[in-house]
Amino acid sequence: PVCVTPMEYIDRAIAIARRPGVVFCTFGDMLRVPGSTTSLLEARSEGADIRVVYSSTEALRLADQMPDREVVFFGIGFETTAPSTAFAIDQANAKKMENFSVLCCHVRVAPAMVALLVSEGNLVQAYLAAGHVCAVQGESEYEAIAEQYNVPIVVTGFEPIDILAGILAAVNQLERGEARVENQYSRVVRKQGNSRARAQVEKIFEVCDRKWRGMGDIPASGYRIRPAYSAFDAESRFDTAAINVQETERCISGDILRGLKRPTECPSFGTTCTPAQPLGAPMVSSEGACAAYYNYGHAMARSTEGGR
Repeated sequence: PVCVTPMEYIDRAIAIARRPGVVFCTFGDMLRVPGSTTSLLEARSEGADIRVVYSSTEALRLADQMPDREVVFFGIGFETTAPSTAFAIDQANAKKMENFSVLCCHVRVAPAMVALLVSEGNLVQAYLAAGHVCAVQGESEYEAIAEQYNVPIVVTGFEPIDILAGILAAVNQLERGEARVENQYSRVVRKQGNSRARAQVEKIFEVCDRKWRGMGDIPASGYRIRPAYSAFDAESRFDTAAINVQETERCISGDILRGLKRPTECPSFGTTCTPAQPLGAPMVSSEGACAAYYNYGHAMARSTEGGR
């Protein structure tokens, strides 16, 4: 989610965080993600009260402890974190809290998978479906994708053995000419997912179109807060919807996210774009392709040079 959060939402977050009386709460990996001109980390160094939290309920507790401050939680992530954000809003509503709100930028994985499959130059032959997302959503929404686009989808975990087993299952399907959903991660993922978490999300959020960083607008790929809970929508409360920005042409993160180019093919890679001064989110996140290429590619090069 760090890599695909659009630049304009970073700008909206910074605009809110700079308001007097606001305590802006975010996950730590969002601090260095660049907006159009600056980042949350830089805004904090300039005096904005931006705090790192580990959950939406931690932000909710801060709002309870500081009734004279506006506490805003940056709701980002896939279907894995959406239920906890929805729970925080539900609790704030039940307690009639007037100083808590959420800047909602949650995204849905399945529509993005379809967007990649129908995109120009698509190279995807099979998918490893993220186990943590499927633990919430289950397998069912992927079945139509596998059938319609004739692409194997294997649900996997994140341990090395899970990844290897998932790749093997996908290759076996391709060699047999099959295209179906296969659950390699059955020790965690059930076919219908987590019904309570899905019900919580359905209660608080509705599906909407969402812009993805580097990929543009993807229909039905996001969640927004339902009108019934609009009092907790920071985007409306702080009137930031008008903030829209264009991504820099110096960053090819969209092509990298779609697998069309490698990070080393970006002219900014390792020069004007580094983990210390990133241009795009894939260089910020430890899970980002650019950061991985920068850290491990450079280490391999140094090792090779030392050997010579």
